Amino acid sequence: MPRSRRVSRQDHQHVPIDIQTSKLLDWLVDRRHCNLKWQSLVLTIREKINAAIQDMPESEEIAQLLSGSYIHYFHCLRIVGLLKGTEASTKNIFGRYSSQRMKDWQEIITLYEKDNTYLVELSSLLVRNVNYEIPSLKKQIAKCQQLQQEYSRKEEEGQAGAAELREQFYHSCKQYGIMGDNVQRELLALVKDLPSHLAEIGEGARSLGEAIELYQACVEFVCESPVEQVLPMLRYVQKRGNSTVYEWRTGTEPSVVERQQLELSEEVEEGAIDWGDFGVKVASEGVDSGLSAQPAEIDWGISLESDSKEAVSDEIDWGDNAAALQITVLEAGTQAPEGVARGPDALTLLEYPETRNQFIDELMELETFLSQRAVEMGEEADILSVSQFQMAPAILQGQTKEKMVTMVSVLQDLIGRLTSLRMQHLFMILASPRYVDRVTEFLQQKLKQSQLLALKKEVMVQKQQEALQEQAALEPKLDLLLEKTKELQKLIEADISKRYSGRPVNLMGTSL
Repeated sequence: MPRSRRVSRQDHQHVPIDIQTSKLLDWLVDRRHCNLKWQSLVLTIREKINAAIQDMPESEEIAQLLSGSYIHYFHCLRIVGLLKGTEASTKNIFGRYSSQRMKDWQEIITLYEKDNTYLVELSSLLVRNVNYEIPSLKKQIAKCQQLQQEYSRKEEEGQAGAAELREQFYHSCKQYGIMGDNVQRELLALVKDLPSHLAEIGEGARSLGEAIELYQACVEFVCESPVEQVLPMLRYVQKRGNSTVYEWRTGTEPSVVERQQLELSEEVEEGAIDWGDFGVKVASEGVDSGLSAQPAEIDWGISLESDSKEAVSDEIDWGDNAAALQITVLEAGTQAPEGVARGPDALTLLEYPETRNQFIDELMELETFLSQRAVEMGEEADILSVSQFQMAPAILQGQTKEKMVTMVSVLQDLIGRLTSLRMQHLFMILASPRYVDRVTEFLQQKLKQSQLLALKKEVMVQKQQEALQEQAALEPKLDLLLEKTKELQKLIEADISKRYSGRPVNLMGTSL
């Protein structure tokens, strides 16, 4: 029996003591290892430590112990051990030190050992590190990593958005036919090239003579009687080219064409643009009236001498030669003497909206006829259709489907060149002086948004770098705290183990 008891005791000696770290303080109090009012004594000890460290000898190890870490009981033991060397000269024959430094730290050791206050303080520090300090640092580091990912995503979005807006800007500029270096100036410069483009289209219409005559013959054949000439505008441009509206209206070439050229000025007053005289007036409601812009005063064709008498506001004195006064009445719309093309008359047929629209309508009318005729000629099995054209003029019977298709292709090319997006923009510049301002603002807004996104990208890169730097500063703190906490854990486990005859002690739930 005694032997078995000894074996049992030996087995019990190796049974570990497992303590939950979160309940460590309660465990120490329940087993009377420390006093319930330990916190007040710890406050007293901390005050004495703060006073004692004000007067310390110059020692690298002591300075290292006192720098940046929480000074606890075991640090105080080490400080006392170091002071035994520095304060050895103050030791008397009774083995006591007369140095106030040594007395202060020895008093601190004594207070720590009273009611095992040092053990409960270390336990409190361990619990605080495990439950609060370490999770807080880990959370801050995780937040930095999350911010880096978010900033990286926003950086990519900003870069992609800036590239997309720049692409839209240059694509829009390409549609307008400009480079995009100076949008307003380049748009205005396009108008200078407009007459040459329209002249080329007018020259292209000269090859439509056979198609026009074919259409005229078909209409007369179907109506079985001579009719007025079809496509008058197209027929005129085919013969005379893109002449002025004056020549189309009067049948004679003007002797003088008064038309101001577009001048590009660096300074634009109040956001307005110097358009020159393009003969297009925009009504106050924003509707194109088709009339030329009028000066502040209307020239009625009456010549006034510079030294003429001031007109009386109540009555006009016509003088004795009132009967001989000749008033010249000009034809509506000319607003200029005979032979002078001014205002709308100074524009070409393809510049003036009314005549241009008529020209496009007649092109489409002729294109539709030829397309339909090509389809009909492809259906030669239709006996009725063949028999209907047996009595047709030779110009109708001598056509082939391939020739019809070729004519249609020429017409479609002219229509496409005249109604292209670029030409539409140029015509809108002529029709609305504010159009260039709106287009310029629209395009520059895209470019500005692209620049803002690029700037945002740079900001995101900077914030990402700041988050990375913050993480780099927190990680060493976490490593140091983990190291100190593990050290505390070992000290507490060893101290408790001594109190239970060397039984192993495990503090659970630290996850270090």
